[in-house]
Amino acid sequence: MTFPLGPQGLYSAFTGMLAAFVIGIGFGFFLERGGFSSARKLTAQFYLKDFAVLKVMFTAVVVAGLGFWWMVRIGMLDLSSTYVNSTFLWPQIVGGLLLGIGFAVGGYCPGTSCVAAATGKLDALFYLGGIFVGVFIYTMIEHGIEKFHNSGSMGEAYVWQWLGTSPGVILLAASVMAVGSFALGTMAERKSGGVVQPEGAE
Repeated sequence: MTFPLGPQGLYSAFTGMLAAFVIGIGFGFFLERGGFSSARKLTAQFYLKDFAVLKVMFTAVVVAGLGFWWMVRIGMLDLSSTYVNSTFLWPQIVGGLLLGIGFAVGGYCPGTSCVAAATGKLDALFYLGGIFVGVFIYTMIEHGIEKFHNSGSMGEAYVWQWLGTSPGVILLAASVMAVGSFALGTMAERKSGGVVQPEGAE
């Protein structure tokens, strides 16, 4: 069996959407159970008090990267049938900075705001409202900033290609960085008195 399964016509669009819905519900459940519906715990990352966000995200990147790479190497994953977002360097850098500012100020990222809103948190509902307003404003001005929107186009770019090395080297470097950041993060957490508990968990 070769992945992805969709292009091979092994399931319908409805089945794919249903599977995505079920996986999304499960993902949200585990985010909530991990305390990621708490703006206090999430923003503690920016104050170097709780590195749960870094640990979870770095783990996801390394595990997904290793799994993806090995599946391609052993022929289980057809890279040509796998969608990779095109790189538009400058707008994506600006977008990343805006997302980071919104995360620090609002206490959530888009995913965690949905999780928190599902638990009835009012601040998360306002945050989601801000996302929709931002999307609306962007659709109104998109035509006027089209040149910037398409600037820095690099197509389907990979870090290993950009640096002129191999995927294995990049994955090894990411793994080493993850272990190092986990160790430093744990030291910082102990120095600050332990991880931050979500609201109502004390």
